Amino acid sequence: MSNWIAWMIAAGLLVVVEMFVGTFYLLMIGVGLAAAGLVALAGASGSIQILTAAVVGVIATYLLRRSRFGRKSRTDAARDPNVIMDIGESVRIDVWDEAGDGTYTTRAKYRGTDWDVQLLQGVEPHPGTFVIREVRGNRLIVSDHRQ
Repeated sequence: MSNWIAWMIAAGLLVVVEMFVGTFYLLMIGVGLAAAGLVALAGASGSIQILTAAVVGVIATYLLRRSRFGRKSRTDAARDPNVIMDIGESVRIDVWDEAGDGTYTTRAKYRGTDWDVQLLQGVEPHPGTFVIREVRGNRLIVSDHRQ
């Protein structure tokens, strides 16, 4: 078996493993292995093939890390509507209780059960419809629908 075929088989195996893992880093290493296969097909020596695989793999991994796909998201899961389906939904509040230090809380019926509800800091307490902005444990953090 030729060297270039071995490089391409190794790259293909990494792509298959990548499909199970779900990170793109193995795919970038696979790109480096495929580049080494192309260099081997061109007739380069074994040390040049290994050097090509290493350099292309490192550069591809670095570029992936610098792209938007390699960055970790900095969103708070408690405020992310992709994580918690209740964010953005409306809840009706009739009466607010002052809990001290400017914090207002109440109990409200939402999705068929009673929830603890807290008003977001800086929002005027009044009866009406509020929008869920965050979920902290079993407490809904809400704000005025106009914000």
